Amino acid sequence: MVLNYLKSRAVFVIILAVCSGVFAAVFSGYSLPTAAVLYAAAISFSLVFIAFIVDFILFARKVKKLRQCTREITLTTENLPPAANFIEKEYAEMLEILFDEKTVIKKSTEQKLADLSDYYTVWAHQIKTPIAAARLILQSECDVNELSEQIRRIEEYTQMAMCYARLTSESTDFVIREISADELVRGEIRKFSSQFIRKKLTLDFKPSGKNVVSDEKWLGFVVGQVISNAVKYTNFGGIEIYFEEPQTLCVKDTGIGVSPEDLPRIFEKGYTGLNGRIDEKASGIGLYLCDKICRKLGHKITAESDKNGTVIRIDLTREKINYE
Repeated sequence: MVLNYLKSRAVFVIILAVCSGVFAAVFSGYSLPTAAVLYAAAISFSLVFIAFIVDFILFARKVKKLRQCTREITLTTENLPPAANFIEKEYAEMLEILFDEKTVIKKSTEQKLADLSDYYTVWAHQIKTPIAAARLILQSECDVNELSEQIRRIEEYTQMAMCYARLTSESTDFVIREISADELVRGEIRKFSSQFIRKKLTLDFKPSGKNVVSDEKWLGFVVGQVISNAVKYTNFGGIEIYFEEPQTLCVKDTGIGVSPEDLPRIFEKGYTGLNGRIDEKASGIGLYLCDKICRKLGHKITAESDKNGTVIRIDLTREKINYE
């Protein structure tokens, strides 16, 4: 510590040496008695030595305090020693700002990890159902259509998990370009063709001939999730898919509908409402992801529902941008 102290006071040591040289030259130039010179030098050096001892003690205390703060810095910055000058004050303020930013980042990271843990716990239980169903089908007389349906559900849950993980990261793989809305919707409808047939639901799709600016993969996930929910909660009647001007995609079903008290919260993470209590496999993540994806893409998703069914609207209008 002594060596570090001397290094920190190197400028003062050099000034002291220069002053001592000047002091000796002046006294020798005037041919003063040696005893007088030594007496004055002894007094001066004694005062300087005492000053250095006091300064060293203060230096050692501050170093000890800083080392203690270094061990505690993950908890608080309240025990930082008082700043001795303007420069130290600036360093202390910078350290407090960095500590506050680190605390915010740490809390955000911990929350993200907790959310991921909660979601994947639900997801693990959710995906067990189609896997178990597929095994039972294979053990009995193999129903190819039913087996295909369980595989589709596994693929849907897997895709949902991948989307959840990507959306919680700092970056996404959005590729914004002009796409055909009709082709995108047709592609998603084909994934649910067996369910339409099995549940004897009608489908009324009115092509619009519109092109929209969006990300095909992520928007496809949103449309697919909306159609999946419509098919899941519709037992009689059918589903209508159409466009409202200027560029709003609508998916209307004749299903069980959403209760008025649940409707304002259906896009909240983990919220399942009454329908979720009826369908114990519901995770409350699908529409939450749809809402989050739409926000990132500059779109808007809304819902209306009554006893006659539900209408989900996806407003695909957005400000004009440069796309690939």
